Amino acid sequence: MSSLNPVFTVGQQLIEPLVLHLGLGRRAARARAEALLNEVGLPDPKRRLDAYPHELSGGQQQRVMIAMAIACEPRLLIADEPTTALDVTIQRQILELLAGLKERHRMSMLFISHDLGVVGEIADHVVVMRQGTVREQASVERLFTAPQDPYTQALLACRPTLAAPPVRLAVIDDHLADPAAGGARPAVAKDPDAPVVLQVEALSKSFWLRSGLFGRKAFPAVKDVSFELRRGHTLGIVGESGSGKTTAGLALLRLHEASGGPTGGRAVFRSAKGGGTHELLQLGKSDWLPMRRRLQVVFQNPYASLNPRFTIGQTLVEPMAIHGLERDDAAREARARALLAKVGLDAGAWGKYPHEFSGGQRQRIAIARCLTVDPEVLVLDEAVSALDVSVQAQVLNLLRDLQDELGLAYVFISHDLAVVRFMADEVLVMKDGEVVERNTVEALLSAPREAYTQRLLGAIPRGYRGAALA
Repeated sequence: MSSLNPVFTVGQQLIEPLVLHLGLGRRAARARAEALLNEVGLPDPKRRLDAYPHELSGGQQQRVMIAMAIACEPRLLIADEPTTALDVTIQRQILELLAGLKERHRMSMLFISHDLGVVGEIADHVVVMRQGTVREQASVERLFTAPQDPYTQALLACRPTLAAPPVRLAVIDDHLADPAAGGARPAVAKDPDAPVVLQVEALSKSFWLRSGLFGRKAFPAVKDVSFELRRGHTLGIVGESGSGKTTAGLALLRLHEASGGPTGGRAVFRSAKGGGTHELLQLGKSDWLPMRRRLQVVFQNPYASLNPRFTIGQTLVEPMAIHGLERDDAAREARARALLAKVGLDAGAWGKYPHEFSGGQRQRIAIARCLTVDPEVLVLDEAVSALDVSVQAQVLNLLRDLQDELGLAYVFISHDLAVVRFMADEVLVMKDGEVVERNTVEALLSAPREAYTQRLLGAIPRGYRGAALA
């Protein structure tokens, strides 16, 4: 949440507009700021006034932003993608908060979003835009039940749903060319007897927290997580923010070692390409480096995961040089160019820098970078959550195609159960660092056993009364 100033406390940022625009004194402004935090549902508002933004979760930061927005009693509230980076339950809470504030303060709201499911639940009237032009505008009921413009129809068709997934998601351009194309065929069944490439037993990860003046204590972020991942299969890991799902994925790659804190359990990797069997958490540094090429990661933020000073060509060649792959620079360049084409980017991308690409294109580049070292397992950490629905569909289709072609195994971490439905074969549901439910994706979504899983499913936006997005 980059809209909050990281060097000012929450109270300072709330008090400033109250003093400047409403002319309140400091004491009255502080009391009003505390009341605003209470109104937006932030727990312990008096203490939160002295907190800095980094001490709050994403949902709490968004509540502070909403409090700042309504502080001066506006007639119009502009909400620009206010729930995009939040998990489904926090998203549900923020949507309900905004709807309630709109009624209590008798204000209008302009809600901007790429998620039609969210728009359908909060809006009365919808305007659909493409390339700066209004393509359709209608009441939310008519837009979801009888969209008129082909582009609107394509947007509705692109979104993953909880229904049985197709082989490929509809993509905007394909759908505009042929509305009957894409998404019509059932998904291809996976081999249930495929070899296990990753076996995890009782994975645990703790971080050190300060306790007292000189002491410290361990905070258990992940507790006793176990699973098996087969070649060509996808394991989905879902949960709310703070559930431990990202920590579990990154602990497998030992990316949290610099943060300190103990890691426990076993993670056995069995290479299907003649690389032998390795206990990942016990490898020494000299043995771990060559193993890194077999397990790669695609991070959530495509704007931060690429070196801004490297051209795309340099970004793709560097991993091969580090691992001594290919016979010379010419061979590395040839392989890198072939991978660019494989992920759907043209040759002109080679000499460009990351800032010259969109988020979806950068994520394709990040995927190509992983493929340069011939991995067997990809950890995909919220890899499509920052992308709009049409670009998300393209990247998900690409990941499916690469898995079918190369036999890749995915650990797919996400808070979006509809996306997990499209990608995963088996799902772990995590809460407070523990696995609370594990099942095949079909069984888990059709008959969830745990109340927590049911709550996650119930929080998913489905559009206007679920129309077209059920």
